[in-house]
Amino acid sequence: MVRLEDFRHIVPDETLAEIYARARGLYGKHIVHVNATYQGGGVAEILYSLVQLMNDVGIDAGWRILHGSQQFFEITKSFHNALQGAKLNLTEKKKQTYLQVNDNFSKFTHIQHDCVIVHDPQPLSLIRAYRKRQPWIWRCHIDLTNPHEELWDFLKGFLLKYNQIVISSDKYLKEDLPVDQRLIFPAINPLSQKNKDIPEKTILEHVTKAGVPTDKPVITQVSRLDPWKDPEGVIDVFKVVKEKVDCRLVFCYNVASDDPEGLQIYRKVQRKANKLINTGDIVFVVGNNETLVNSIQRFSNVIIQKSIREGFCLCVTEALWKGTPVVASNVGGIPSQIDDGQSGFLVEPHDTEGFAERIIHVLKNPDEAKAVGEKAKETVRQKFLITRLLSDYLDMLNAIMKQ
Repeated sequence: MVRLEDFRHIVPDETLAEIYARARGLYGKHIVHVNATYQGGGVAEILYSLVQLMNDVGIDAGWRILHGSQQFFEITKSFHNALQGAKLNLTEKKKQTYLQVNDNFSKFTHIQHDCVIVHDPQPLSLIRAYRKRQPWIWRCHIDLTNPHEELWDFLKGFLLKYNQIVISSDKYLKEDLPVDQRLIFPAINPLSQKNKDIPEKTILEHVTKAGVPTDKPVITQVSRLDPWKDPEGVIDVFKVVKEKVDCRLVFCYNVASDDPEGLQIYRKVQRKANKLINTGDIVFVVGNNETLVNSIQRFSNVIIQKSIREGFCLCVTEALWKGTPVVASNVGGIPSQIDDGQSGFLVEPHDTEGFAERIIHVLKNPDEAKAVGEKAKETVRQKFLITRLLSDYLDMLNAIMKQ
């Protein structure tokens, strides 16, 4: 079990004492988190640690997983994409399927808690299936800069019932939503298998076992295979970099149960990378093992995150924590994490040449890259660890329980 005391000597004792103090006002309160998957993606990773820590400090916290069909998750993935600006044919059938799954789920999920925290669009309409007797919070982990208007209007009808909306960047504040909105950054657990320090021997064992040769510098993108992560654009960047530096590209990817689009994108990227896969210049690794992902992030010379839209991107946070130089898109929540040129490098998302130039610079200047990595790690320590997230949640819950 994750305990708050485990974080002594990682964060100051004053921080831990403040968390314990904030928890006192919530002793005996029942809090439940609801999301769509227990594995794959940042939301599940956050909840795995956050729920345990909430219980450790004296709150009765639970975690429920929405049960949905393949059709439901295809619809909600299209909702996810549309909230980030993609096109959508929002039919009545799609709306009814979405509502019906949430209504059905409510029949065998009794919510009698003191506060309900709903994560992302999939279970958003769950609030209509209950007689509301407690505060409800919607925690949005995606980019709301330019949502599909018709879908946003549809979902806003449910959001009006919520007491609080939590977002990952102040860019996502919605003036047309008359509900209190609060900025809370996501965070990583530095003691998890994915993020804790591991010996060099372990790193090399996992990297070589995964089929990644160790004879060249490695550029890696760690993410779902998702159109918003622009994996095809990553290949374009790699081709430019390889003309100047002999290196290798690794796609370390995973697939979540609520993302039916993953296999389709995988096949598309494989087709584009076909020749470079055959020569060993591009390697695909299934990141279904946390120690493996940890090893690849530490072994890599550069982490690239060429997102077109991005709610926050914990893959960036993870790499920064490990001191690996990051070259990432200047979109969504990523700029909140990186001070350009100091703790990492920001590039406009469609600037292939810009990405390539920064990566080449990092590869050719290892001493500078090491200094950037050290600054990045300190930034994460101060702002993006799970202890900070826990403290922010306790602060929000204390405030909302007094309303």
